[in-house]
Amino acid sequence: MGIIKSFLFALLFVGLAAALRLWPLHELAPEWVWLTFYPAVFAAAFYLGAQAGWLAILLSCLIVTLLLPVWPMPSSMGAGIDLVGAGLFASISGFVVYLVDRLRHTQQALKQSEQALQASTQREAFTRSILNAMPSMIGYWDRDLRCREANDAYMEWFGRPPEKIIGLTFKELTGEQLFTLNEPYIQGVLAGEPQRFERTLSKANGNDGHIIGHYIPDFDVDGTVKGFSILASEVTVLKETAEALKLAACVFDNTLDGVLITDTHGVILSVNPAFTEITGYTAEEAAGQTPRMLQSSQYDQAFYAAMWQEITRNSRWSGEIWSRRKDGDLYLERLTISMVRDVDGKPVRYISVFNDITALRRKDEHIKHLAFHDGLTDLPNRTLLMDRISQKLVSVQREECHVALMFLDLDGFKPVNDRFGHNVGDYLLKEVAKRLLALVRESDTVARVGGDEFIFILNNPEGRDEINEIAHRVISSINEPIDVCGEVLHIGASVGISQYPADGHTSTELIKNADTAMYEAKRRGRNNVRFFSSDGDSR
Repeated sequence: MGIIKSFLFALLFVGLAAALRLWPLHELAPEWVWLTFYPAVFAAAFYLGAQAGWLAILLSCLIVTLLLPVWPMPSSMGAGIDLVGAGLFASISGFVVYLVDRLRHTQQALKQSEQALQASTQREAFTRSILNAMPSMIGYWDRDLRCREANDAYMEWFGRPPEKIIGLTFKELTGEQLFTLNEPYIQGVLAGEPQRFERTLSKANGNDGHIIGHYIPDFDVDGTVKGFSILASEVTVLKETAEALKLAACVFDNTLDGVLITDTHGVILSVNPAFTEITGYTAEEAAGQTPRMLQSSQYDQAFYAAMWQEITRNSRWSGEIWSRRKDGDLYLERLTISMVRDVDGKPVRYISVFNDITALRRKDEHIKHLAFHDGLTDLPNRTLLMDRISQKLVSVQREECHVALMFLDLDGFKPVNDRFGHNVGDYLLKEVAKRLLALVRESDTVARVGGDEFIFILNNPEGRDEINEIAHRVISSINEPIDVCGEVLHIGASVGISQYPADGHTSTELIKNADTAMYEAKRRGRNNVRFFSSDGDSR
């Protein structure tokens, strides 16, 4: 395809030259005929190269030597074949074509060199831009420890631009102290061994930064180290994050609260040692399970549905819940379940933090029990008694029934307490409390309100006779001998009785009137029972 193109253009240029020779240059002397074809050859060579030039020479020779002599033309153009002129034309034209061809090749070589140089410059600029965009310090040092390359990141650490660093020695850049620290690694890399190390450096602004440095040897063709590359990456944030994670892991492992982490499907991913201590399940046993293994069967599905609705709505649920240990024992925990979301707001983890409050709850219940019960006999005290009387009064008003109060005071207790001491007295009171509890119905209440004073609440007795019978049963039970530390003791009791609504409408009135009746019974002697009478004569 190229030779055809060259032939066609050569034919065109030579044809134009021949046409010019025929007209309007037909008046030129015959010896100047070759001058007409030099431009055609030169033009073909310049525009299309040596191949077109050689073809133009060949065509020119053919036309001048073969066609023009036989072409009808004026006599002034002459005739005949001029072989000497043809040879001279071919020689001169060939030499010029050769020169033109060399010139063309030289121009192409120069152009290619310029393009290669431009491409190399662009690549170098591109590489430089990449290096300077890197946050890590990247440089190259020759075997004499002189910097040959450095990127912009050095500016942040050493306060110098790359152009002022290139050419410096390692010691001139870093200083004596840092050079001494790095010298073992420099010697190692110059020995052909890649080096890696961590270092804390002070930046140009005075802040400290943590880096991980790499020295990579550069080998010459003979295997010797001719220099080394440096890659120093700042890992200050990663270091701080690692320290924070280390601290979090320390807290996770050492906190007294149990911690349980699950995925979005509720599968346990991780637990801490406190979880194992509280539940009895090891981390290996818990992994892959779900928190359902801790359920105590104390709650229905509606409870858990409400729990997860709150977690979904508020990303957290907190409360107290009964759970079951590995050994089957129940325990009360204060539990907080938190949802962890990703940057897009989608749930990715659930974290449960809990502590065992069983002992605390029992302690609270014990304290509450002590607040409403007698510390010696464990019977309800005056506070609880007043509350229960008030409740009974509200109940009987609604149901139109009756309530009776029996105020009991022990006869002969003080001499026993004085003679045998408080320990024997306390034992005697506890024994009396046991006997009294054995006599009351489930709906009745017996309370200790003083040293040797007790009050019964009789719920809806059938009448005065039943009340009187119960009072005498109480006295008979207390009259039975009591064996205390080998001593057989005998005591009695005096009982005063008030009734609602006949003898009062409030707890205070009923207790006061029962107390009045009790003192009347005691005035009449041991083991007496008296009912309150508003006329002052208890019966």
